[in-house]
Formats: sequence, structure tokens, C-alpha cells
Amino acid sequence: MKTNKLRVVLDTNVFLVSLADKSPYSIIFDALLDGKYELVLHNEIITEYEEVIEKRYSKQIVNDVLELILHLENIYRQDVFYQWNLIEQDPDDNKFVDVYVASQADFLVTNDRYFSVLKNVPFPSFNLIKAEEFLDILTK
Repeated sequence: MKTNKLRVVLDTNVFLVSLADKSPYSIIFDALLDGKYELVLHNEIITEYEEVIEKRYSKQIVNDVLELILHLENIYRQDVFYQWNLIEQDPDDNKFVDVYVASQADFLVTNDRYFSVLKNVPFPSFNLIKAEEFLDILTK
């Protein structure tokens, strides 16, 4: 059931840069913790978050971050029953596309150039925004 909160899929790189306290994108993570939007997750996304965060932070920090977010009330776990395979340049990014469509999310937030092919897809439609645009939405 969809709530009145924005439902958002965050590409891994956006999630990663939001974790650093001194990052201009930390507002994204803080807003998640404050319950300002719903973050849509799938097991494959969680695994990728873990793998990428682990390259920058200790295993303990990775565990703490994942434990924290997975217990938030504004986390929406989404199963995927259809794979669209729309991003050929980086097929691993398709998990975000599939979760976005299945969850009927409001935004797919990414700065990854490979997602730009989605702008030319007639169906399903995508509301792609960059991290900077999401910051603007969160700070209004």
C-alpha cells in the first residue's frame, strides 16, 4: 500500500555519497532517518549497497548502516517479478529499474549516465532525477 510519502529508489552511488557527514548529499540520508520519504529496497539492492559501502568504510560501519536502515519504518521492501532489461550498457543497473517499476516509486534518483537511456523508453515511464534535484525536493 502506497503512503503519502515520496517513494524513492536511490542508485547506490547516491546512497553512498549521502552517508558522509560532510557531504552536501548527507541531507538525503538524514531525511531518510527522519522519515521524510520511503526508500524502496530489494535484496539485490541491499547487497550492492553493502558491497560498495564496504569499499569505503569498515565492515562494522557497513553492518551498522544496514542494520539501521533495515529497521526504519519508512523502508519499503519490494519483490520483483519482471525484469525489464532496459539498460544494456550496465545490466547490473537494471535492478533499480525493476524495483522502481514494481514499487510504483515517485523517483529514481541517480547521477549515473547509463540511466539516461530510460528517457527514450515509451513504456514504462520513468521519473529520473539527479541527486541535486532530490536535494531541492527535500529542502523545500
